[in-house]
Amino acid sequence: MNIPLGQIYLSQLETEADATRKCLERLSDEVMDYKPTEKSMPMKSLAITVSEIPKWISSIINQGDIDFATYERFQMKSADDLPKHFDDCMALARKALESVSDEELMKDFSLKMKGQVLSTDSKKNTVDSTVRHLVHHRGQLTVYMRLKNIPIPKIYGPSGDDQNW
Repeated sequence: MNIPLGQIYLSQLETEADATRKCLERLSDEVMDYKPTEKSMPMKSLAITVSEIPKWISSIINQGDIDFATYERFQMKSADDLPKHFDDCMALARKALESVSDEELMKDFSLKMKGQVLSTDSKKNTVDSTVRHLVHHRGQLTVYMRLKNIPIPKIYGPSGDDQNW
């Protein structure tokens, strides 16, 4: 039995979804300007990125490119908006991954800035790295959370804040 690649990536994304949502649910407006170092992005930017990475998967599959200059970022009004936005982006990713063919995933995807191609790879490789990108940025978010004494949810096992183990 040959499992479609979209189903494999969807399974990987679903594995990360619950813990990602729980992280976003624990954020408050009071911590959104926090940056652990001058070179770090503010927590608000990081949280928005984490919440909308699943939407990138939909764009990769359905559009074939993303241009940073024109890509519309989520305009968060409050930290309470983040879990809903994540759910909406997950719905877009699910729909794209459930219907994409292996042949479509072999086509090219380009990342651009103001129309200039920055990189090109297959949609397959780009979706794969995007799932890992979500894991990376969620990990970064949990560091910010720890530094602000926000309890870390169970991710791959109990955290130091999860006493139910």
